[in-house]
Amino acid sequence: MIGEDFAELKLFITGPILLRDEVRQAGLLPEFGHRDAENSKRFVPIMENLLTIAGNPEGYTPVIFNGSGTNALEASVRSLVSDSDTVLNVSVGAFGDLFHKLAVVNGKKAMQLRFPYGKTIDPEVLEEAMKEHRPDVVTFTHNETSTGVENDVVAICEIIRAHGAQPIIDGVSIFGGAPSFIDEAKPLMYCTSTQKSLGLPAGFGIVFLCDEALEKAEKVANRGYTTDIIAQMSKARLKQTLTTPNGTLVNQMCVQLDYIVNEETVQARFQRHEKMRDIAVKWAGTMDGYELFAQEGYRSPTMTSFKTPAHMTIDRLKEVKELMREHGYLFDPGYGKINKELAEVGDSPIFRVGHMGDIMPAMLEEYLGVLGSVLGSFS
Repeated sequence: MIGEDFAELKLFITGPILLRDEVRQAGLLPEFGHRDAENSKRFVPIMENLLTIAGNPEGYTPVIFNGSGTNALEASVRSLVSDSDTVLNVSVGAFGDLFHKLAVVNGKKAMQLRFPYGKTIDPEVLEEAMKEHRPDVVTFTHNETSTGVENDVVAICEIIRAHGAQPIIDGVSIFGGAPSFIDEAKPLMYCTSTQKSLGLPAGFGIVFLCDEALEKAEKVANRGYTTDIIAQMSKARLKQTLTTPNGTLVNQMCVQLDYIVNEETVQARFQRHEKMRDIAVKWAGTMDGYELFAQEGYRSPTMTSFKTPAHMTIDRLKEVKELMREHGYLFDPGYGKINKELAEVGDSPIFRVGHMGDIMPAMLEEYLGVLGSVLGSFS
């Protein structure tokens, strides 16, 4: 029988993530027509709850894209960067680099400003880059999934706006686990997705759009079709998607967002993620030779990255992964691109622990206890 050999692992990676049983069961709810009245029964509460989780930012509308968070990021590039614009892609890790790649492969006039792995965006360096490149649009990550760095979106957007540019934010791995600050930062577009801190399967990109973004998009040629935010918005205002959605995921999303807003509550969810960050930080202090990788004061509440001691290698982290599998867990041995670069300069790798979505503090403590024992066998 298909599925008999599928492992039931507890996922402590940075996405996809562990699903609550109720979310799994919601996948059995009836399918529906996405242009039928049944659609509104799902999407009206989904849109309302997304706004609540976002802090009810004034003037913003949630839009759901079929695909992943990357689809939403590419839509921001296709719809909000014109051929005459300069876009500055600010990066503190692999997903900031991805934003730059999306700009380049779409033929945009793209510049990149990179910061060292594990570090946040330095405001003074950003100021100088803004003066040098004079960009029209600036992209950056709210929460860098490859390193566990959370950037100060409000302060960064203030700098960008002060130089006459417009910001776009990648909030893929933090939305639903911490405040998004959309109302305070006022980006053109804030992008996220389902398979991270919202505790859902992959399948939808989610964006928050304002009128300023639509006005900007009107001046951009060749926005594509599914990447055209104006076309997407026309359906979002009707509480629909532009193209046929994954009905199973819609049902799961309706159930999960109701749980987040009306049962756990948004504030309690954010506090739980902060508590798990503190648990991970405390655990690092008990591990001889292991260090927190992300800059102090800018550590993510949804995931934590750890720097390994000199004796650890990429291959050994892969061994750790298989040993953790034997204990019923899926371990994250770090982002491949970053660890390869660290190895090339003779440095030890990092690994990541995802503590987002519906992972509970007690679950994280149990996982870290097992992980500590496994890592200890390599000392």
